[in-house]
Amino acid sequence: MTEFSFACTGVRADRYAAGPTLVFRLRVTVAGNARVHALALRCQIRVEPARRAYESAEADGLADLFGERSRWGSTLQPVQFAQVSLMVPSFTGETEADLVVPCTYDMDVAATRYLTALTDGEVPLLMLFSGTAFTGTGGFQVEPVPWDREAAFRMPVTAWQEMVEQHFPGCGWIRLPRDTMDALLAYRSRHALPSWEATVAALLEGADPPAHDPLRALTGTTGRTDP
Repeated sequence: MTEFSFACTGVRADRYAAGPTLVFRLRVTVAGNARVHALALRCQIRVEPARRAYESAEADGLADLFGERSRWGSTLQPVQFAQVSLMVPSFTGETEADLVVPCTYDMDVAATRYLTALTDGEVPLLMLFSGTAFTGTGGFQVEPVPWDREAAFRMPVTAWQEMVEQHFPGCGWIRLPRDTMDALLAYRSRHALPSWEATVAALLEGADPPAHDPLRALTGTTGRTDP
């Protein structure tokens, strides 16, 4: 069986993509300088949060994912980041290819909440590979890429931040149920508010929530009834 090894040599934000996208540079090496006609890869990318340290502000931002820092010994588990496919064209011995990973800024996604909470440093990633290889020098044969093929990579936090800033400069996203959106739209129309920002600001102004929980005004728990 052909022996494959993988390494990630870099990452960049794709500024020309229609949506948030990271491009990882992969190096694929085949033992014995073997000939590969094509390589159909599947790659699972996981965040390994236990493999880095965290500042106090970062720990506060990660509390909803992992709980209090005192519990991190048992709660700091891997987080799924992406699953993507890649077709690598013909090569002999070694080649490099771009692994394109579409991303999301949906804060309901655990990986997004994790990455948004980080202020600096690196993101410890683990890439797990599998797939099908089409090999052979004098002929043609099909063989699997073993499931134990993997590559560790430490992605700079700045790569994620640059990608987000390219597509959502100075903004954040929140997903709400349809009935809540309908209620917000009705409130905005009733008060002739020019934007969603103005709508949320008006709701926050009209309520008096505790200082540590400024979004309670949107949940209906403050007891305030809109006229």
